[in-house]
Amino acid sequence: MAMEVTQVLLNAQAIDASVRKQAEDSLRQFQEQNLPSFLLSLSGELANEEKPVDSRKLAGLILKNALDAKEQHRKFELVQRWLSLDGNAKTQIKTCLLSTLSSPVADARSTASQVIAKVAGIELPHKQWPELIGSLLLNVHQQSIHIKQATLETLGYLCEEVSPDVIDQDQVNKILTAVVQGMNASEGNNDVRLAATRSLYNALGFAQANFSNDMERDYIMRVVCEATLSPEVKIRQAAFECLVSIASTYYDKLARYIQDIFGITAKAVREDEEPVALQAIEFWSSICDEEIDILEAYGDDFTGDSDIPCFRFIKQALPALVPMLLETLLKQEEDQDQDEGAWNIAMAGGTCLGLVARTVGDEIVPLVMPFIEENITKSDWRQREAATYAFGSILEGPAPEKLMPIVNVALTFMLTALTQDPNNHVKDTTAWTLGRIFEFLHGSDVNTPIINQTNCQQIITVLLQSMKDVPNVAEKACGALYFLAQGYEDVGVSSPLTSYFQEIVQALLNVTHREDAGESRLRTAAYETLNEVVRCATDETASMVLQLVPVIMMELHNTLEGQKLSSDERERQGELQGLLCGCLQVLIQKLGSSDATKYMFMQYADNMMGLFLRVFACRNATVHEEAMLAIGALAYATGPDFAKYMTEFYKYIEMGLQNFEEYQVCAVTVGVVGDVCRALEDKILPFCDGIMAQLLKNLSSDQLHRSVKPPIFSCFGDIALAIGENFEKYLVYAMPMLQRAAELSAHTAGADDEMTDYTNSLRNGILEAYSGIFQGFKSSPKTQLLIPYAPHILQFLDSIYMGKDMDEIVMKTAIGVLGDLADTLGSNAGSLIQQSVSSKDFLRECLSSDDHLIKESAEWAKLAISRAISI
Repeated sequence: MAMEVTQVLLNAQAIDASVRKQAEDSLRQFQEQNLPSFLLSLSGELANEEKPVDSRKLAGLILKNALDAKEQHRKFELVQRWLSLDGNAKTQIKTCLLSTLSSPVADARSTASQVIAKVAGIELPHKQWPELIGSLLLNVHQQSIHIKQATLETLGYLCEEVSPDVIDQDQVNKILTAVVQGMNASEGNNDVRLAATRSLYNALGFAQANFSNDMERDYIMRVVCEATLSPEVKIRQAAFECLVSIASTYYDKLARYIQDIFGITAKAVREDEEPVALQAIEFWSSICDEEIDILEAYGDDFTGDSDIPCFRFIKQALPALVPMLLETLLKQEEDQDQDEGAWNIAMAGGTCLGLVARTVGDEIVPLVMPFIEENITKSDWRQREAATYAFGSILEGPAPEKLMPIVNVALTFMLTALTQDPNNHVKDTTAWTLGRIFEFLHGSDVNTPIINQTNCQQIITVLLQSMKDVPNVAEKACGALYFLAQGYEDVGVSSPLTSYFQEIVQALLNVTHREDAGESRLRTAAYETLNEVVRCATDETASMVLQLVPVIMMELHNTLEGQKLSSDERERQGELQGLLCGCLQVLIQKLGSSDATKYMFMQYADNMMGLFLRVFACRNATVHEEAMLAIGALAYATGPDFAKYMTEFYKYIEMGLQNFEEYQVCAVTVGVVGDVCRALEDKILPFCDGIMAQLLKNLSSDQLHRSVKPPIFSCFGDIALAIGENFEKYLVYAMPMLQRAAELSAHTAGADDEMTDYTNSLRNGILEAYSGIFQGFKSSPKTQLLIPYAPHILQFLDSIYMGKDMDEIVMKTAIGVLGDLADTLGSNAGSLIQQSVSSKDFLRECLSSDDHLIKESAEWAKLAISRAISI
């Protein structure tokens, strides 16, 4: 078999599907029967200069896929599989890979670079392949251009795969030295210089110590800035990408370079090719992001808590930065609105201008207004569009009082432009800007309303008319209407939209039926807006909202009637079904939450549930998710009456809970089980054995995405709360699981932000489970069953309090659990709580919290604890 692998690899790329399938089957068989030999054959193929480029590339790709996967559980399996391979086979494979770095064939070198990095990502953390970095560093000093270029590329991929704590500082220094030398202007070969510049981008995360040293940092910054002036466009682009990364990773070290960087970026934005100019703008967007974060976290007080000072680079650069960004707005492309993922200099400039406005607030207004006034009425569409875009971009950041006088004048002008401007780009941007005005300057928290009885009619008329325009303009008009409706959400009794309700709903339904509604996200925008209009509707329109139910049900029914569809049509239909289920969910929540409409709405419940169950027959994850959420809302609205649907619905609950592949469906199903428990209370009992068995199985699985586990724990609490002491038979399974997860979540010192967020959601799920279990058993004769678990729960509360990394949500749930423990176990808990290391301190801290929900929970907990202690 090893001999024939070349032909099989070529056949696997054949045009003839049957030849291709036969080759793929042979490869799969070879892999299953003899993995070491299979991997050796592939690495040999990749390294062999006499083999065709196509078979070598595919061999490398299959090798790479044998080492890594997107799904966590699959990745874990592949890592274990590689680690358990025979040592000799691994050594031979690695030798082949390293020798391929000197191949004259660029594709073979590049593939080998990626595979070496994947192997390093597995082995280096296990202290294996210690000689790798040394041998790569030797390669860099070779005369051969190919070896240098490929080795620098490998070092870049390696830094992407491996975390900084795996490589010791001495080796990090050597890698950085090699990379920065390769970037130097004295390096004659552009391929080498490009590989080095791209490698530095990946290696920046390793350079903490080097950026703390003035001399080393100066050297790195000088080489990066010089590379932005290279004659080669790709090198300039890669160098600016490094600067963008430095802006976010080492913001606190930039003060002495910022003046020079401004000069370099301004020149690139004004004169360079688009890929380079985009990165130069991105640098300033990154600086804005950093400063916005610091200002949000610490306000203007950088004395006590701030780890990072705010240098206010943006404020200092304003007089030069804003004119530079305004110039970019005039560089639009003719067809920019038609292309979904379009990104060009004008868009990047407008986005950056918006971030600048959020960073400096009011100060941006006088710098932008002259540009708007000068261009807004010009005959060239580019100038009108740029002026409108500039105005829309700066609406978030400055105080409403600062913008109100300008907006009041601009509003009438924009409404006219939206209907009368001859250019689509201008209309598109005008509708978007109106949406931004309604989003940021209209609503119950804005003191002087910009919308009144007089202009409301004109606004609605213009928006409804624009919803008949070309798809991209109509989509933005829907968006503007969305924010207009949202601004009246908290008005209560009467909203100016009430008298136009019927007209608005009809216009939105008409949009969903347009032939071209599939373009520019138009149909989706129309349904999202319809949902918002319904959500924010007042009681006066209840009867009209009710009339919408059979209309949307009919639409959903029509999508379920058996017609033969192509795969494209099926995808579009799935999207529509998802939107309709989402719309029904909003209608259920709106009508089910008011006694006045609930009775009338209930006449549709049976048919609606029938439709949702039919939707599950369609194989589409998004639709399943939306249907599940709608059923959750229906359960909440119907309460105990939902029991009649359970026998039929239960099999879909099981299907959802077993859906590990589409884990979002699994997570939503877990949430819906919680909704059903709250609706049915102890009527859920007959289904609990099956549900609990599946949830426990999910928790033990390595294959389920970790994000589903916190909601599962929380669901234990919902079940316990619904069935009370009947939860007894599950305690022996659930409690040890909770205990193990609690121990894991307590030890997370030094974790990154993403891990800290996950840990907090895990803790919250565990605490919600404990809370539901205690409340479920409260005042039952079986409460003593929980006493053995109390010491561990208190220990868990101690550990998260001592860890000091819990967020407000966990804090509120944790203090609630302390109260539940005291409330349910009474005197049995009193003495344990008194022995707890930190309960007193924790309670004191929560009682003095600024968050009124935490304070409220703490006051209740204090009462429960003092009762338990005094018994």
